[in-house]
Amino acid sequence: MTTSEAEALLAVACRAAEAGARQLRHFDGKSFTVRSKGRLGDLITDADEAAEAAVLEVLRQETPAIPVLAEESGHHGETGDLLWCVDPLDGTTNFAHGYPFFATSVGLLRQGKPWLGAVAAPRLEEVFRGGVGLGAFCNDRPIQVSACTTLARSVLVTGFAYDRHERLDNNYAEFCRFAHRVGGVRRGGAAAVDLAYVACGRLDGYWERGLKAWDLAAGAAIIQGAGGWVCAYDGGPVAIHSGRILAANSQALQQQMTAVLLATRPLAPDCYAGEP
Repeated sequence: MTTSEAEALLAVACRAAEAGARQLRHFDGKSFTVRSKGRLGDLITDADEAAEAAVLEVLRQETPAIPVLAEESGHHGETGDLLWCVDPLDGTTNFAHGYPFFATSVGLLRQGKPWLGAVAAPRLEEVFRGGVGLGAFCNDRPIQVSACTTLARSVLVTGFAYDRHERLDNNYAEFCRFAHRVGGVRRGGAAAVDLAYVACGRLDGYWERGLKAWDLAAGAAIIQGAGGWVCAYDGGPVAIHSGRILAANSQALQQQMTAVLLATRPLAPDCYAGEP
C-alpha cells in the first residue's frame, strides 16, 4: 500500500473519530441513561451508542470493504488484512461522572498489528492522529515522544481492568512496584488518551492488562508514528488480542519497564483479607 493510500485511510480515521466525538459533546453535561454491562464499573450510556453509530456510518460510507470491530456492536464484515477497531467512548466511567478524560478512538489494524488511528477527545479539544511511517499529530501539529530514558525520572500511566475484583493478576502489584521506582504514576481511566499522551511526550510510558483491541489499536499506532515503542510485557511483539501492552518513548525505557514487569508477582490473597 502506498503512503498516499495510508494517509487517505488516516484521514478517514480522523473523520470517523471526530464524528463520534461530536456525539459525545452533544451528550456531555446533559441528562443521559447510564446502564451496567453486568460487571462492576463497566458502564454504557446513550452517548456510547450514538457515538458508535456515527463512527460506523463514516466507515461504511468511506471504506465499505474494510471490516469493523466495534465495542458495543461487535464485528461487521468479512475477515481481511485490514480491520477497523472502534471504541466510541473510551472512558465511559469518566464521562458519566463529568470527568473530562474521555475520547472516541478509531484504529486500523494491518495483519493484526496497530497501523494507524485517531483519538478525538472533545472536552480536551484535541484530536491525535498518526501511524507507522506516517508521523503523529495533535490538532495538526507534529508531536513526538519524550526524551526521558531513565526509569527513576519517568512519569508513567496505567489503568485497572473491570475484572480487578475477580483475580489476583489485577495490576495492583505492578502499580506498587513501579510507584517505588519512578518519578510518578498516573491513572487516567481512558487507555486511548493515555497512549496519546505518551505519543505527545506528556508521559513517558504506559502498561496495562485486561484491554481489548479497540482500546489499543489507535493509540498504539500513534505512539509508533511519534517515534515510540509498543510491545508485549516481555518485550516481544505486541499481541493486540492478548489484552496486555507496554508502551514507551524509547527502547531504553521499554527495557527497564520490562525488567520490572517480569520481576513482579501478583499480590498474595491475604492482602485482600477482610474485603467484601
